[in-house]
Amino acid sequence: MAAALVGLILTALSVVGFTYYYAMPSYTRVGYAPTQPVAFSHKIHAGQLGMDCRYCHTHVEESPHSNVPTSQVCQSCHTQIKANSPLLAEVRQSWATGEAIEWERIHKVPEYVYFNHSIHVKRGVSCVSCHGKINEMTVVYHDQPLSMGWCLECHRNPENHLRPVGEVYNLDWVPPTGETQQNIGKELAELARINAPQHCGGCHR
Repeated sequence: MAAALVGLILTALSVVGFTYYYAMPSYTRVGYAPTQPVAFSHKIHAGQLGMDCRYCHTHVEESPHSNVPTSQVCQSCHTQIKANSPLLAEVRQSWATGEAIEWERIHKVPEYVYFNHSIHVKRGVSCVSCHGKINEMTVVYHDQPLSMGWCLECHRNPENHLRPVGEVYNLDWVPPTGETQQNIGKELAELARINAPQHCGGCHR
């Protein structure tokens, strides 16, 4: 009897400890906003200037991973705009030497998780769903937990996050007047025959 009670207590403590640890922001990285080698404001570029995400992140629709833009992409504008700004000295040096800027990675899923970026954006999952309102961020931070439970919630109820494919990169899109996200999402899920995997093999390969 005593052994069973001890076992029950240890099990309960393990469950509580496991849940507490894996739900902590320090594990999920929510709020993580590292200092970057170059202060780049998405609020200015994607927000005020209205630049399309794909201008800099050129492979989001073809690659499993969203690429970080090269200094050549930056200089396609900044040879003319703020060409001599001290804030862009490292960009100019990278462009001249060919050595990549060592950006700090912000968004990351565990190595044992298979995630294909292109599949999601091609089906109508906007940048906002995973990365938050990037166009309002002066400093980009890790907005969502990207945990297994968080991913499964979307896979179980994709209608909560789907939008017309043409609006994926419109970060300010909202459903038209008289429509709801759920109704639009359900219709889009049916049209695209979305059947997001909920079994282990869908993401752990």
